[in-house]
Amino acid sequence: QVQLVESGGGLVQAGGSLRLSCAASGRTFSSYAMGWFRQAPGKEREFVAAIRWSGGNTMYPDFVKGRFTISRDNAKNTVYLEMNSLKPDDTAVYYCAASQSYSGVYSGGYEYWGQGTQVTVSS
Repeated sequence: QVQLVESGGGLVQAGGSLRLSCAASGRTFSSYAMGWFRQAPGKEREFVAAIRWSGGNTMYPDFVKGRFTISRDNAKNTVYLEMNSLKPDDTAVYYCAASQSYSGVYSGGYEYWGQGTQVTVSS
């Protein structure tokens, strides 16, 4: 079992930055691939970023490439999402997710989820 707790969300102006954190419980954090997803009101949950177990491979959809960066610190059991050049369209609840066997874009591939943190970008 893994428990995930996100933090770092808030209100920011367009063009600003935020850094989200996701703290994981358990001693086997390094064996989990981690992902970030987001869900805006009335929209489906969408993939934002993923990082593999070792942290060497990352994946992003085109709409965040060059703006968002996912990273992990296995010693701290934490995964981060650095978000720059934020746009109003980035407004959503952001969730982190963990999987021992999957590291892709499909939300159904992740077994564990956090409760989410709200990110609001004002224009």
